[in-house]
Amino acid sequence: MVVRYIDVETLKHETPMLAVGVFEGTETLAGWLEIIDRALGGAILRVLSSGDFRGKSREELVLYGPENTGLKRLLLLGLGQSDKLDSESVRRTAGRAVRVAERMRLESLSISLDAFSNIDATSIAQAAAEGAVLAGWKFRELKTDISTRTSDVTTVDILGLNNTTGLSRAVETGAKIADAANFARALQSRPGNIATPAHLAEEAERMAAQVGLDITVFDERRMLDEGMHAILAVSRGSQEEARLIVMKHNGGDEGEPPLVLVGKGLTFDAGGISLKPPKGMEDMKFDMSGGAAVMGAMKAIAELGVPVNVVGIVPSSENLPSGNALKPGDVIDTLAGKTVEVINTDAEGRLILADALYYGARLDPAAMVDCATLTGAVVIALGHHAAAVLGNQEDLIDELVAAGKSSGEHCWPLPLWDGYREQLDSETADLRNVGGRPAGSITAAMFLSEFVGDTPWAHLDIAGTAYGDGKLPYQRKGAYGFPTRMLIHWVRSRAG
Repeated sequence: MVVRYIDVETLKHETPMLAVGVFEGTETLAGWLEIIDRALGGAILRVLSSGDFRGKSREELVLYGPENTGLKRLLLLGLGQSDKLDSESVRRTAGRAVRVAERMRLESLSISLDAFSNIDATSIAQAAAEGAVLAGWKFRELKTDISTRTSDVTTVDILGLNNTTGLSRAVETGAKIADAANFARALQSRPGNIATPAHLAEEAERMAAQVGLDITVFDERRMLDEGMHAILAVSRGSQEEARLIVMKHNGGDEGEPPLVLVGKGLTFDAGGISLKPPKGMEDMKFDMSGGAAVMGAMKAIAELGVPVNVVGIVPSSENLPSGNALKPGDVIDTLAGKTVEVINTDAEGRLILADALYYGARLDPAAMVDCATLTGAVVIALGHHAAAVLGNQEDLIDELVAAGKSSGEHCWPLPLWDGYREQLDSETADLRNVGGRPAGSITAAMFLSEFVGDTPWAHLDIAGTAYGDGKLPYQRKGAYGFPTRMLIHWVRSRAG
């Protein structure tokens, strides 16, 4: 999708459809709406006064444009109450506009920022671009019918009254951030027979070459030499070899401590010997969503030239049952030198993350954030509205909560108190990989904390937010790319 910011006189703009937001309770018109209403002989005011369209959230109404103008259709989108407007509501409004255009089989449309003039213009322009690009994405690369493989909407113009370099740049930034999330969504959507650990590594190498990232891929021999026994233990049950992907963006000063992003890249999770129930197991292709998000974030960070050093790490394997698979009761080594008693082989994500986090901590980062579809317990705690965030530094957690608010990918803190560590005590090893049913998300994060040392660190449990039924206007059923945008916002905020 091509998204661009343009400045143009209202009735001289040629477009199949112009989307304009209208607040609830609007009685007088200004800006674009006032100009168009005069050309329509007061039709917009008549619609508002009749009560057929009240500007409530999710309301939509299409009017046909004035004669002898390039404006073919006018889409009125209800925005709800003006005091509740924020970047996320703009993101959703842009997504709604794209959805209406799709239903009308339009290949292009325009979105006016006129209604949002009372809040920060650059934030609104970026959010509108993000919403449009996210909404236009569809996973159709495996369909054989060519007519279903192309996006319905290919061009979106973002319009404002005062064109500035800042707004043009904001739209470009928003498009790149959303494109990075869509890149992650494509990786998430590929089934396990395609998106193997080797495939993820190849896609990372291809992307890195395009955007200028340094990249190193560890195969199993290299991981064995390094001492990454936890990743290799999980991978034992599969014929597909594991990979560790390390991407570097050298945007800061040489020697400056990097920010480290770690994403779980479990390309298919059957649970290992602790086999999962068959129902819904096909969705376990999404167990690499954290890794996909880190790859997407690194793509945008490089493209935007963020002035900070960033390292992205993706441990990737499959978790399958076989005669060679990891067994409950086994004790394994880790890169950190700690031994782990494996109680449940379906708690494998924390094992591959253990080695990756310890590797990241050895880079002496300024801060480290991991994201993983780690526990079903987080869905019980927070549903599908927010990821859990836990860590060892309150300031870092606050930064991620703020990044979630600005990006629309929310997270919420859970405690990581020392008392939870007792649930991981083992009679035969340094710790065990599960702490029982109580506080399952917390004890999983507590396990990860054993491998970060003194590094400022936070963990995002995204099991309830990485994929779903697609209830938001810019989502579709399946992959969401969460938390690609949150990670990008956080890194950019750290870079100032």
